[in-house]
Amino acid sequence: MTGDARSRPTDRARLATLLRARHPLVTIATHEEEDARTLVENTCRDLGVHLWVWSVVDGVHEGLRDSAPIADTANPAAGLYWLATQTLPSVMVLLDIGAHLDDPHALRALRTLITSATRTGSHVILIDHAESLHPAVRAHATPFELSLPDDERIESLIRGELRGLHNDAPIEIAMSGRAYRTIIKNLRGLSARQIAQVVRDVVAEDRTFSDDDLNTILARKRQLVSDGGALEYVESPATIDDVGGLATLKAWLAARERSFGDDAAAFGLTPPRGVLLLGVQGAGKSLCAKAIATAWGRPLLRLDPGTLYDRFVGESERRLRDALKQAEAMAPIVLWIDEIEKGFASAAAQSTDGGLSQRMFGTLLTWMQDHAAPVFLVATANNIDALPPELLRKGRFDEIFFVDLPGPEARRMIFAIHLRKRSRDPDSFDLDLLVDASEGFSGAEIEQAIISALHGAFSAGREPTTEGIEESLRTSPPLSVTMGEKIAALRAWARDRCVHAG
Repeated sequence: MTGDARSRPTDRARLATLLRARHPLVTIATHEEEDARTLVENTCRDLGVHLWVWSVVDGVHEGLRDSAPIADTANPAAGLYWLATQTLPSVMVLLDIGAHLDDPHALRALRTLITSATRTGSHVILIDHAESLHPAVRAHATPFELSLPDDERIESLIRGELRGLHNDAPIEIAMSGRAYRTIIKNLRGLSARQIAQVVRDVVAEDRTFSDDDLNTILARKRQLVSDGGALEYVESPATIDDVGGLATLKAWLAARERSFGDDAAAFGLTPPRGVLLLGVQGAGKSLCAKAIATAWGRPLLRLDPGTLYDRFVGESERRLRDALKQAEAMAPIVLWIDEIEKGFASAAAQSTDGGLSQRMFGTLLTWMQDHAAPVFLVATANNIDALPPELLRKGRFDEIFFVDLPGPEARRMIFAIHLRKRSRDPDSFDLDLLVDASEGFSGAEIEQAIISALHGAFSAGREPTTEGIEESLRTSPPLSVTMGEKIAALRAWARDRCVHAG
């Protein structure tokens, strides 16, 4: 089981509680309609409650999937009015009704149905792919979020899918217990439908399910997580040794590497929850996020706030909640929000988006404060002026680090790292000369100077030289020159407010 899953109530128990408490309107916004319908059907069966289902294709029919529809109820307004005439307590599921509420007749019929359900002890459950509800309806709604499968459920899904595939045509299963446990862990964060599809895809290739399928399963998961979502798997080959300088940050990370185990909890420690990396563009903040994931042996997921915003009211907040919920289900992970100020900049000033940025930012802050899953947040930012003050308050992050331009020793390390990465011996270059010539350069700018020198040497048919790299440095002014005033202001702000990462 993941996290404290054993102590959490199941979706059936949570939904049953809402129905017993006589919530007249429950909304389930999800792309997993089949899971939602099955949940409602099973809960109604547990409680002995009659079930009606409406869709624009079938109209109203009883909960049984093969039951005959009620005549002349496919029209939204007609179907809802018919349901409002039912006097016995029941559960009434409406599929994709949100798209029809622009019609005043349908909206009026739904409001009448909600009033009728309140009076008769019935319940209206809206299952839709979006949260685009009319304000008059949203005021009565109780949102319900489907949980992602835990380890026990994932194992059950795998076994059930393999059993069904084997009944269709024999398959060979040759998987070690260790690989099987790894697969279960790496399928966290996917829906039941997605897990079943991954298993089918793997078996379809060669009618086997073996240790060799582990990499294929990981690749399929990366694709499913990234396709159309706010989360993106990031390959993180970087080690902490690939980051030049930043000795203070490295020491901080090393001291907390073992803080996630039971022995640390027994010692009285709580696991670290995250860091905010502020600083000069190109100084290595993004590389640090990758290095943290590698050093701690955790997957790295990048949250792109730009993909969250949607024109439908409520949909952006739901996308953020879904992304954070998925990140928790996949824990332990490192969650990286790059240039966080760009995603929530409007929350720091007078909003021109109807308060959306403030609501999104509030959702993020609430999650940062309350989440219990082992998700370590790494947020990076370049522009301190665009950050909402609430994000910098003590306790939001374990620490706020300022990543400055590298000093002489750090620049020497950066030159050596990038030369070795390109199969060149750093000892064959005059690093003292290059360190002096690169005063004020960021790590990214030093790397680009080396790449530029390599291009020049390759086109001339010779090996790169110290002089060639020095020439690249001299002809490309660094940000510390072109944006000197801004960097000076950033350093002044950080002097007494942040821990210097170097």
